[in-house]
Amino acid sequence: MAELVYPPVIGMARTMFKALDLRFDIKGTENVPQAGGAVLVSNHIGYLDFVFCGLTARPAKRLVRFMAKESVFRHKVSGPLMRAMKHIPVDRAAGMDAYKHALRALRSGEIIGVFPEATISRSFALKNFKSGAARLAQEAGVPLLPMALWGTQRLWTKGQKRALGRHHFPITMRVGEPMEADPTEPSDTLTERLRGRVQELLEAAQRAYPVRPKGPDDTWWVPAHLGGTAPTPAEALALDRGR
Repeated sequence: MAELVYPPVIGMARTMFKALDLRFDIKGTENVPQAGGAVLVSNHIGYLDFVFCGLTARPAKRLVRFMAKESVFRHKVSGPLMRAMKHIPVDRAAGMDAYKHALRALRSGEIIGVFPEATISRSFALKNFKSGAARLAQEAGVPLLPMALWGTQRLWTKGQKRALGRHHFPITMRVGEPMEADPTEPSDTLTERLRGRVQELLEAAQRAYPVRPKGPDDTWWVPAHLGGTAPTPAEALALDRGR
């Protein structure tokens, strides 16, 4: 059922991206394994990130099964689609079922997509990583595939209106080389190494991004440490706690 649903959904997404006249700059897709399991790990800055991350696997003719919050699967529209595409619901109060589900999928040769920051980063800077992605890769005996994206926050993110018109936004993505997940390495240490690699890729994507804010009213999507007016990480944490 998944392969009857997933490709048409990708086709619809590409049609939407063409209608929005998005300008893609994607490098590193050759690092996506053409066979076997892997844990794809990305930063998280917008609501459509899983769609963009999935595009990086298409040159390898792979489909990514994302771990997503359980509430998405209860929605009358997105729920049936998410289940049909074999994405994995995560109940944050009881995550072991989702972990075991992802582990089985990895061992059967699937690519599992994980956002280890758990939620969208309002600051657009990299948050701390949960260790689940590293532990999954170690237990399944598959590599970690780090990647970073930039520009997706301009389309739709927390605290901002959707901008799904024809704005010609650039979207920059970088996929790094697979990282071996040695089961003898402490998962916390591996997680920090993974975060460091995603940070390097994020900085590379930011450097390559071809546009800058148009003026003082267009600096919200740039992190504070890069001179923008996005919340600082501390401010973003306070906003999340007060939501």
